[in-house]
Amino acid sequence: MTDELPKDLSVGLFKLKFQALGTQCSIIFKTEAMEAAEAYRQAALAWVKAFEAKYSRFREDSLISTINQTAGDGDWIDLDEDAETILGMIDTVHSLSRGVLDPTSLPLTYLWKQAAESGEEPSESMLEKARSLVRWSSVERVRGQMRLPIRGMALDLGGYGKEYAVDRVADMAEEFGVRDVLVDFGRDIRALGSPVDAPCWVIGVEDGAKPGEVWERLGLTNRGVASSGNYRRHVIINGKAYGHLIDCRSGWPVRHDCQGATVVSQRCLDAGIIASTAFILGPQDGLELIESTFGSEGTLQTSTRKLESRSYHAYLIQEAS
Repeated sequence: MTDELPKDLSVGLFKLKFQALGTQCSIIFKTEAMEAAEAYRQAALAWVKAFEAKYSRFREDSLISTINQTAGDGDWIDLDEDAETILGMIDTVHSLSRGVLDPTSLPLTYLWKQAAESGEEPSESMLEKARSLVRWSSVERVRGQMRLPIRGMALDLGGYGKEYAVDRVADMAEEFGVRDVLVDFGRDIRALGSPVDAPCWVIGVEDGAKPGEVWERLGLTNRGVASSGNYRRHVIINGKAYGHLIDCRSGWPVRHDCQGATVVSQRCLDAGIIASTAFILGPQDGLELIESTFGSEGTLQTSTRKLESRSYHAYLIQEAS
């Protein structure tokens, strides 16, 4: 993480960039008070550092790793108030996705990682064994404690943790009198207020068919936006491409013509959940999910067409001809 807080003195914007949560992060915000800017910088960096240390499955000493390592042992893991909040967030993921996203899906992730390393698809018996461990409803919880009842079960906040962090850092800005801020953690975004020279923040949506290129631009204020797709992360097994997003219902990586899904919601977490779920469901069912979710609008891109929810066009910025 950087200790710098560069400011564009010509427009009054502070720009903070750092590496965290496995991705490139940036916070752009507007304020005339240097002390407030510095206080917000310190608070945001400290919170992200603590969040990553506590909830990353890639850290052996994290709470998530402790929970996973004791799966099936019968040991209860103590949870503080912050961890209880995170469990509430996980409940939201599961319910808002209608069970399509399961926070205990890590066994399937491990299985397909092994398949990529061996170069062979997993057998049906291997898939069935991994799928049997994916059961958020089986996680045992009481106030202040939880445990995974079956050896091999494992939690993973990947896919939701970043979005939650985006919302928390954006909400934190108001505590320091900062009302205009754009928080972007690996293209999971929350936009509050506006920049200096425009009525809204302009967000580029990546083209699923041409990664790295902008497909369209959105104008956002007081909204979160997230995209989901397999166009950047996939593996080749026996000459076939398999994306990193897995449908927990079948145990297989997503296999349809949808190249990407983008959703705008009030909060980044909601946008991320709906975008990932819509992508897994596929073009038609995904669009129906977006349109049936209050406060969300979105689009899905396939190799041949673009599907939009009824009011998604309201966020589009028309390019000058």
